[in-house]
Amino acid sequence: MTTDKKRVTTPFGAESTAREVLEGIGLSGKRAVVTGASSGIGVETARALAGAGAEVTLAVRNTDAGGRTAEDIAETTGNPRLHVSPLDLADQRSVAAFVASWEGPLHILVNNAGIMDVPGLTRSPEGWEMQFATNHMGHFALALGLYDALAAAGAEGGARIVSVSSSGHGASPVVFEDINFERREYTPSLAYGQSKTANALFAVGVTRRWAEGGILANSLMPGGIWTNLQRHWDAEVLEGIKEMIADSDDRSINKTPQQGAATSVLLAASPLVEGIGGRYFEDCNEAKVVPEIVGGVHGVRDYALDPAAADRLWEESLRLLG
Repeated sequence: MTTDKKRVTTPFGAESTAREVLEGIGLSGKRAVVTGASSGIGVETARALAGAGAEVTLAVRNTDAGGRTAEDIAETTGNPRLHVSPLDLADQRSVAAFVASWEGPLHILVNNAGIMDVPGLTRSPEGWEMQFATNHMGHFALALGLYDALAAAGAEGGARIVSVSSSGHGASPVVFEDINFERREYTPSLAYGQSKTANALFAVGVTRRWAEGGILANSLMPGGIWTNLQRHWDAEVLEGIKEMIADSDDRSINKTPQQGAATSVLLAASPLVEGIGGRYFEDCNEAKVVPEIVGGVHGVRDYALDPAAADRLWEESLRLLG
């Protein structure tokens, strides 16, 4: 690994898998929560952490699917220390119930679940735009509620929060004047973009506030993986994108779920990023700050790492939570 003031690099890249990233790393005695762990890269994130010996809780909306996933992970890893707990991030009562049920320290929190490009303006029970409510506010409340558990692990030697963002953040900063599309026209990609910017800013905010207590957070772009996340995309658009990908040499835009989970588990457990917080990664390396997202996937916009915006988002999120 090489580290300078601007970037962290590792020996891994776009084609690395989660299992490869954690090879030789022991997580016995560590406890992890992975949201959205019953589909897509969430499954492979949970599998890799369990394969390294961690006790993993799958926090999912569909507990039946979560149960089947947990059984499969236990069978493939030989690790029986898997739990399934209900969690609907769009429902603050569900978040509160999950928090109330947690006991003991928490070493790894992977904020993986999310929704994307919801076609019509939909609101949570609190009146928040649904992508912002699910992707940011649900995870914000979850981390806040689990602070004592994270702090207990921080005192033991460190706790990590992984915030799964997206290159989609390039579509929009957080529009503080109208986060919930009460005055401007709703556009799915803009709503998704600001929620993913919020994911990156959350990692900055956590590190600024909780690092002294041993809690660090980073965000990431997992890469292009075809999962249920794209279920709202137009079929013709999706087909066109897949044709473009087939002709591309860029491995970042056509990953398997195992490759897509690699950056998440790197940030969750690898010693290569020990002591690192408030940064945005892609393909297992810290991304470059760019004036616009390159090739649809590469780089991070400066507004997604802005400390002032991170502070403003933190305070606004607390206000929204009441």
